[in-house]
Amino acid sequence: MNAALGQGAVLLGLCGSLFGAATLLVGLRSKRAPLLRAGRTYTWMILGAALLAAGVMEHALLTHDFSLAYVAENGSRSTPLLYTVASMWGALQGSILLWSLILAGYLTVVAIRFRARVSDPLVAWATVVGFLVAAFFFALMLGPANPFKQVAGAVPLDGPGPNPLLQNHPLMAVHPPMLYLGYVGFTIPFAFAIASLITGRVGEGWLLETRRWTLFAWGFLTLGIVLGAWWSYEVLGWGGFWAWDPVENASFLPWLTATAYVHSVMVQERRGMLRVWNLSLLVSTFSLTILGTFLTRSGVLDSVHAFTQSSIGPLLIGFFAVVVAVGVGLIGWRGDRLRSPGAIDSPVSREGAFLANNLLFGAFAFVVLLGTVFPLLAEAINGQRISVGRPYFDRMTTPVALCLLFLMAVAPALPWRKASAELLRHRLQWPALAALATLVLCVAFGLRGLSPLIAFGLGSFAAAAAVRQLVLSTRRLGWRGLVGRANGGMVVHLGVVVVAVAFAATQAYAHRAEFRLSPGQSARISGHHITYLGSRTVKHPNRTSLVANVRVDGGKVYRPAVSNFPFATQAIGTPSVRTGLTGDVYLTLVVPPSSPNGNAVIGVLVKPLVVWLWIGGLLMALGTAMAAVPGRLRRRPTQPASAPIADDIELPVGAPAS
Repeated sequence: MNAALGQGAVLLGLCGSLFGAATLLVGLRSKRAPLLRAGRTYTWMILGAALLAAGVMEHALLTHDFSLAYVAENGSRSTPLLYTVASMWGALQGSILLWSLILAGYLTVVAIRFRARVSDPLVAWATVVGFLVAAFFFALMLGPANPFKQVAGAVPLDGPGPNPLLQNHPLMAVHPPMLYLGYVGFTIPFAFAIASLITGRVGEGWLLETRRWTLFAWGFLTLGIVLGAWWSYEVLGWGGFWAWDPVENASFLPWLTATAYVHSVMVQERRGMLRVWNLSLLVSTFSLTILGTFLTRSGVLDSVHAFTQSSIGPLLIGFFAVVVAVGVGLIGWRGDRLRSPGAIDSPVSREGAFLANNLLFGAFAFVVLLGTVFPLLAEAINGQRISVGRPYFDRMTTPVALCLLFLMAVAPALPWRKASAELLRHRLQWPALAALATLVLCVAFGLRGLSPLIAFGLGSFAAAAAVRQLVLSTRRLGWRGLVGRANGGMVVHLGVVVVAVAFAATQAYAHRAEFRLSPGQSARISGHHITYLGSRTVKHPNRTSLVANVRVDGGKVYRPAVSNFPFATQAIGTPSVRTGLTGDVYLTLVVPPSSPNGNAVIGVLVKPLVVWLWIGGLLMALGTAMAAVPGRLRRRPTQPASAPIADDIELPVGAPAS
């Protein structure tokens, strides 16, 4: 029953996507408004089909319908409820189902938002593009990624449950949906960008239609990446949160190009410039989400995050190629209409800063993309497996990241068109003094290392510049003036600075050691006192854990463990973390004791400022929400290049476009 109903829902979604796109295309060609109205109503069919398919899958998981191959491979009667629900997106076929569900939701919101513009070709073409993307993912679920395929042979009485790493922390229920809300959300601005190229309306109008869509997608992707880093830190047991894993990079790449876009778009809104840049960045962002889907779901990569080998890879890489070809082809076709009405008057201007911002983010994305796909290319060419490790990424990206921190401080202080030395000295004096004071204090407290000290100094420079902008805005407009895209962007900048400083500190000043201890024995590391109290065995519904009791600094007892899951080939370590504002004490059970009174090897990692990574992520999310709220200052209309631009009033700028 579940198989038939689920496959019927997927088929209905595919038919709704294709029929809706065809109806809209006929309506666009014949210019018949009734057909355009009829075409958009297919959105509700797509949403209903996606909801039905997802509901059927959740019902099958919750009722343990092991006649479905997906449930037999990923479900278990002993899996806790939270992880049973989350297992829908814990494997390949379910993740494609979640993608289709979120895309159907976005398409429905678009249909509601633009319901009054039935005959607008821009909206109609954007809807066609969205329908075609939806049709591709529904087609995948009827082919190699069928979540409702039935078991061949006898139906098992139980299953192995999700991957043990995916049922070891509640973040598994939150991190993937947030990531997908970001990934899939970029379909909407991409669709409007393609529609603008098809209709020839490549001015600034389509930007106004999509800027909040882009902002929300960027915010969800940011939150998804931060939650993924937190999950890695809390679950994997190696004590880190970012390892330049290929699948981590797959989500980071579209974030880089989208971040460049939400800055660059302000230049086009204000002065009608960087049109090719903005269209290219949107096409790149959506293309990279498809490439990331290929990397994580084709089985071509070895990663704790990646899914198993499947036949979906060629279809995804083919779709990626089509997206790139269509985007680049349309940009080339409309090249004559994409010429800017003016040019950058001076590199020391806001326009020049945003162009430098684009170049830096582009270089960052290229470095990460090269390091991610080069092993695949090398293996395809000569058959040899090579790896590009962390030293490459750290060495190549650190200078770019430091330059971006510097630009974060300087760009908001720059006026449009041209900056005078006196104006820059006035606006950057206090941020520069804050940076100098930070460096002096760091050295005075004994901190060493060129890269972290530069990061701390530039972070203070950028943070002070952002705070200055917020203070100016508050003085002029009061506390309610803090909402809006400009001030929200400054809060995002503060979040980025917090993350950058915390990242530099955790990388440069961590201390790690392993101690073989008997019950009651203690050890010291980096000013912390660790006492091993003994071990015990704890049985959970889905696992059996050997737990070590470890007291930290004479206070609370923490419990790192090693767990054995049914059907798992090896034990899974579970760290225990004492979190503080100044640093974490990260405990792992490296070698379990052979008896309750036996010796155990306890791994201890002391990492400073880790909690500020998550605080910085929350600040970025808060800034995104603030930027999405219309502020009291209204954007002035785009001015021609020859028009003078007033800079006598210093406005807070540099925010992601809302």
